[in-house]
Amino acid sequence: MTTLLIEPLTRTAFAPFGDVIELAGARQIPINLGTTMRYHDLAHVDVTDEGGRPLVNLFRGQPRTLPFEVTMLERHPLGSQAFIPLTERPYLVVVAPAGEIVPQKIRAFVTQGWQGVNYAKGVWHHPLIALGESSDFIVVDRGGEGHNCDEQTLPESLWLTEQALREAMA
Repeated sequence: MTTLLIEPLTRTAFAPFGDVIELAGARQIPINLGTTMRYHDLAHVDVTDEGGRPLVNLFRGQPRTLPFEVTMLERHPLGSQAFIPLTERPYLVVVAPAGEIVPQKIRAFVTQGWQGVNYAKGVWHHPLIALGESSDFIVVDRGGEGHNCDEQTLPESLWLTEQALREAMA
């Protein structure tokens, strides 16, 4: 059984795959006569290839139990896809660089607090892996014509374990 190391989600570690959406380190602009703080430009939304348009959705992810078997990844070749959690509940993110999937380059991250992710166009990722209980996410992705979802079965399953999660959260 091949277990994936789970890492804490940071902007630096996740940069090859897209953006971490979080308030820490964001540009802050007071607006509305100083009654509201705008956290500006948190992710690069890239959805206009082949006439695409941005969609705003709500996804409700059912919790997964660990150990969890990762058998496939998907990608969106025509647009980015952002997941913004509506709670501070951690969830898992499994990614691989764009291009051909190389199993040794697959990485797993656990979010901390209120962190979202924006997968860059073409980056391989596992569908939503909520933990603990049902979790709601605002998802910004691409709508429009054209083929924008590829799925690929992995040559060998990878496992996300409770032990790896505990070590990442320590």
